[in-house]
Amino acid sequence: MIQSFGWSSIEFLLHGLLWTAVLSVVTFIGGGFFGLIFALMRALGPRWLQMIVASYIQLVQATPLLIVVFLAYYGLSFLGLYFPPLAAAAISLTIYATAFLADIWRGCIEAIPRTQWEAADALALGPVQKLRYVILPQAFRIALGPTVGFMVQIVKNTSVTALIGFVELTRAGQLLNNMTFQPFHVFLAVAVIYFLVCYPLSLWSETLKERRSARAAH
Repeated sequence: MIQSFGWSSIEFLLHGLLWTAVLSVVTFIGGGFFGLIFALMRALGPRWLQMIVASYIQLVQATPLLIVVFLAYYGLSFLGLYFPPLAAAAISLTIYATAFLADIWRGCIEAIPRTQWEAADALALGPVQKLRYVILPQAFRIALGPTVGFMVQIVKNTSVTALIGFVELTRAGQLLNNMTFQPFHVFLAVAVIYFLVCYPLSLWSETLKERRSARAAH
């Protein structure tokens, strides 16, 4: 039976948006945790460790996200590791986010002037104290704008997981289209929902970057 596009359809899409939000948050937390570790390794680690981390970042950034998703969902099954769509989606997107956030945050750490490192040394701070009280707070302010901007990419890239059956917003739109046979209405609604989520984040990112530039100018 063909359904008409109405409020119940919007509710179905909003349920998909909920799972998009869940996956985005899980991805950002996981990618942020490993991204910070990798950023510190890349910026402060020994040469051999920097090369390993750099190789990982370049490999992931050069690989289409869809391939990473397929490897997590289909490829690992050949090793006897079976993951449901949500877990496979979270793993693949975390791998993706780790590489990009590590690169963003590494650049922000290295952007801290050498004089700040020397001032921390003059205060006889240990390596952990130096990072915690001097370097990372300043790097955080620099990284805030680009990080929020990357969150937009995370939200949009969750749509790739529709291809492994994870019912986020895009997949919900596909299922709804199969029920209503009204693709214009369905995917226009999906596009509007993505816009309402992503545009404020993009605007916030640009505002943070402008504020940072204004402070740097003064």
